[in-house]
Amino acid sequence: MANIISDETIDYVGILAKLDLSPEEKEAAKKDMGRMLDYIDMLNELDTSAVEPMSHVFTMTNVFREDVVTNGDDRDNMLKNAPECKDGSYKVPKTVE
Repeated sequence: MANIISDETIDYVGILAKLDLSPEEKEAAKKDMGRMLDYIDMLNELDTSAVEPMSHVFTMTNVFREDVVTNGDDRDNMLKNAPECKDGSYKVPKTVE
């Protein structure tokens, strides 16, 4: 399809990439970008109507477990280890005036 890349496009890409390209490098970049766009055009010609869309090339399964409470409410045993407790909670020194 012969995608033609202009000198202005190469200059703009060079500015975005913060590259100072020599004239030879600009010509090589124009050819490379043209080949990339030709390849993309070739891929666009493929019939992908029978291909199922996917989000990843590997089959992914959920590896997380169900969120199930296993230890329950064991407040009394936890408060046994506290130096001080009050009304079913830990009692700590006041830190803010």
